[in-house]
Amino acid sequence: MNPAFLLAARRTAVAPRGGAFRLVEAHDLAAPVLRACLNDAGVAPDAVGHVILGNALSGGGNVARLAALAAGLAESVPALTLDTQCCSGLDAIQLATRMVESGAAELVLAGGVESFSRSPLRAVRPKAKGEAPQFYDRPRFTPWPARDPDMIEVLARAARGLSRAEQAEFAIASHAKALAARTRLEAEIVPVAGLAFDSFTRALAPALCARAPVLHRDGESELDAAGVAVEADAAAVVLVASREWAERRLKAGRPVCEVVHARSFAAAPDDPPAAIDRALAQAPIPPGRAIPVIELMEASAGQALSNCRSNGLDPAAINRGGGALARGHPIGASGAILAVRQFHELAREAPGALGLSAIAAAGGLASLLMLHRL
Repeated sequence: MNPAFLLAARRTAVAPRGGAFRLVEAHDLAAPVLRACLNDAGVAPDAVGHVILGNALSGGGNVARLAALAAGLAESVPALTLDTQCCSGLDAIQLATRMVESGAAELVLAGGVESFSRSPLRAVRPKAKGEAPQFYDRPRFTPWPARDPDMIEVLARAARGLSRAEQAEFAIASHAKALAARTRLEAEIVPVAGLAFDSFTRALAPALCARAPVLHRDGESELDAAGVAVEADAAAVVLVASREWAERRLKAGRPVCEVVHARSFAAAPDDPPAAIDRALAQAPIPPGRAIPVIELMEASAGQALSNCRSNGLDPAAINRGGGALARGHPIGASGAILAVRQFHELAREAPGALGLSAIAAAGGLASLLMLHRL
């Protein structure tokens, strides 16, 4: 099996739903990021073998194909859009990795894109004449209604045993890390619609968190708005390449990361955080080897803290540039944003450093990507 490498990684800023990207279609978010990855790696558009993008809300079609054409790639370059909800962006990178490892392609642009702002209205067709269409916000994630809870309910369960103050402390820290890292984050962001920074990030304070509306109560645990990632728009892409291309990049003195582990996992369909626990437990971490870069999805403060405690992770060590609580959650792009963040944080480390990204999705899914800095 051939090894796969990441040569470049870029993203847009993340903007809350209805914000700076409210008029930008999903493919127009992704197109400049595709171009930026190629420019960073010094790769001509006609060298690309495939484009794979995750997306959850566009309502059909092939967003990846639209983005590839809008980016100026040759019409002969195939493109694929996949949907595994929140895992979509990271799963797209996994699929690109498999293509390179198998020899099916030497260069694949992969990642995710999402626009809550421009997503279509969704409705179920009437079953009988005279009935009205039934609009819905989300599809079913399991075939069993009793085991298909809303995500707010799932996140509230993940916060059991955690006080609102503990969750607020984690959310405050996420925003603080993102604010402190704003200058270095600019290196990975491709400006779109005049936005070159994550616009939701702010200086949170305990008093502000205490005033946040409670979204759900589960026994003694409470989930409030300050501790849940907001709906958002963004795109994120990496360039996955063969060894030959990676060696060229290394000779040019540019950062390269080898993919050492890219896997999908599943747990109980109504318990996505458990799938992250399973993914982290099976990561091939050498005994005694430190992992300086950990990008863990923050769908909520309670979920992230729960995963940290289950796997012995130091909350202060994860998401060095802040997490989704400080950015927002553009579903199909969120996993790819973790990979972009991991790549750029590893570029600041000495050769040999390890990093990993992990994210869960509705229906009990999880995806993990582990990289080795060359």
